[in-house]
Amino acid sequence: MANETTVLFSGYARLPSGTVSSELYGVMALVLIVDIQTGRILEADCTLSTRLAERFVTRLLVGQNLNDKPENLIAKINQVYQGSAKKAIITALRTIIDKYPAIVHTKIHS
Repeated sequence: MANETTVLFSGYARLPSGTVSSELYGVMALVLIVDIQTGRILEADCTLSTRLAERFVTRLLVGQNLNDKPENLIAKINQVYQGSAKKAIITALRTIIDKYPAIVHTKIHS
């Protein structure tokens, strides 16, 4: 799967205190593998306290495109994810969204 056009991105955010996820991990990691030629998210993973929540977030992100309006993806998360880690997921995703243009620019011009 890894080739010159796939890049792994990660973002981290503190989880809310008093949650199981916070007790287990302290911070949430969001990891995406992105095809930088298309911007499409190929794979996603995150650290949440249940596999169901992890699978939900993964399914939500895989297939989305970072070249499209990122605020639409964040709005979608706000709408459909009502767990305690919502803010952490969005914060970690924003970190990745902020990193993405610089990597695409570097890869295209190298």
